Amino acid sequence: MTPKGIGLSANVHEYLVVHGAGIDPIAQELIDVTTELGRISGMQIAPEQGAFMTMLTRLLDVRFAVEVGTFTGYSALSIARGLAPGGRLLCCDVSDEWVSIGRPFWERAGVADRIELVIAPAAETLAALPDDPPIDLAFIDADKRSYQIYYEEILRRLSPKGIILVDNVLWGGRVADPDADLEENPDTAHIRAFNDHVVADPRTAQVMLPIADGLTLITRTDS
Repeated sequence: MTPKGIGLSANVHEYLVVHGAGIDPIAQELIDVTTELGRISGMQIAPEQGAFMTMLTRLLDVRFAVEVGTFTGYSALSIARGLAPGGRLLCCDVSDEWVSIGRPFWERAGVADRIELVIAPAAETLAALPDDPPIDLAFIDADKRSYQIYYEEILRRLSPKGIILVDNVLWGGRVADPDADLEENPDTAHIRAFNDHVVADPRTAQVMLPIADGLTLITRTDS
């Protein structure tokens, strides 16, 4: 298992997962199946991040969660497992190709009935959501160019005690690299712009955590 955390060696990452996160057989099999996809498997969140998201979802007693970018479904599995009784998760993705890999694992974990998947541009799906019920937790992990669009659509529907989780905010350290090649990797510029937008937003408070590739937690201050 290759560590995604910046600066973590393989043995430290293994120790961290064994002693902090833990991976049950269903989640481990989904991780393994995704790894077999090759390089694109890097889009999957780290196991310690999945465990953190399950715990946070449970602690917040989340009734309605939204995920933007589902890939093979490990993050959705993590969130769905932490939902309050009767809670539901709306997953937004543009393709069923990768999501179809995760569906059997949702079934085996007993959370498939909590998950609604909408295959369409996420900006359209979010814009069509009613204001009620409010969003208790959102996870953004999709195309970096549209992060700010997703953020704004979710923020206006976020419950007073809700939280937005945004993935890849450290982008392998390139966000802080003055020599980063923006032509070769334009997403670096998109994430920098998003990070700057959030930290300057008077409506919210945020903390950026060095979990995996960087995870920002955002809450409202205008409620």
